Amino acid sequence: MKKRWSLSLPMAGVPLADLARVAREAEELGYTDAWSSEVDGIDAFTPLCVIGGATNMRLGTAIVNVYTRGPQTLASSVAGLAELAPGRFVLGIGSGSQPIIERWNGVKFEKPVTRVREMAQFLKQALTGERVVFEGETIRVNGFRLSAPPEKPVPIHIAGLRSGMLRAAGQVADGAIVNWLSAEDVKKSVAVVREAASEAGRDPASIEITARLIVNLDPVTKESTDGLKRAVTTYLNVPVYRKFHEWLGRTEELAGMWNAWDAGDRKASLDAVPDTLIDELMIRGTPEERNAGVRAYMDAGVDTAFLSFGTSEPDPGKRRAIVMQALRDMAPVTAGAGT
Repeated sequence: MKKRWSLSLPMAGVPLADLARVAREAEELGYTDAWSSEVDGIDAFTPLCVIGGATNMRLGTAIVNVYTRGPQTLASSVAGLAELAPGRFVLGIGSGSQPIIERWNGVKFEKPVTRVREMAQFLKQALTGERVVFEGETIRVNGFRLSAPPEKPVPIHIAGLRSGMLRAAGQVADGAIVNWLSAEDVKKSVAVVREAASEAGRDPASIEITARLIVNLDPVTKESTDGLKRAVTTYLNVPVYRKFHEWLGRTEELAGMWNAWDAGDRKASLDAVPDTLIDELMIRGTPEERNAGVRAYMDAGVDTAFLSFGTSEPDPGKRRAIVMQALRDMAPVTAGAGT
């Protein structure tokens, strides 16, 4: 499968008004895709509309949530992107996490694997234009028909952390999306996806593995390391990510961080994050070192990498300049990305 180096959206310092121009430059530099996320900023579909009308890049969501959009709403959004970029849109779906679902949206975070699997099954039917009657455990649809179905099939990728969701990706999806893991960890996740696909009678090699890679652009200093530790405590104390890293085998390594967090001691939790973990989970250093980091993930089994550039630079102009330079330094034509 072709290796694809991709933009991760949103991009620090790049507003929507400038995104088309930046995407055109990225395409010229060899970036093949643009994959969007949505957390507490703009939605995942809008920036893809901007890029889809300005380039020939493949577009993907990584991810949109299966709890916060109903089946009909999600199918209609997919149809819109598919019409704008026929044959170039990939839908990435996932369950998100407890804070997003329960605290921000007031929805119960229940049966996430079932919910994602059923949404994928519903969408595969709905996007063909057939009338759908679907009776699942978490999704019930009676008689919906999409009046303007996509002319070309829309691949569906499932974001997975642990075995249950990764197996669902292998069984019913066209791809699996992973994040917040090391290059070495990728091997374990990929093995689960491939095994599940084989057991389901599918070609394991046909399942695309995509990943959002955290690329920090700050100089490697104690200060920047401490800043990245704050990102670790923000994410890895969320229950689904804590269980994920326990599954990956980091229980002993991260016990001090988790125990201090549970006790309400945020400073001690931060201090307990091992320096070595930062270099395992995040790509940083010189442009050459960063490019080598991306290749390590590719060698471990990632087919498509979304490069999520980040910097602690507070000045908007400088932040944008840093990100744009990284975009050029880490372009496939510069980094020697192969197939």
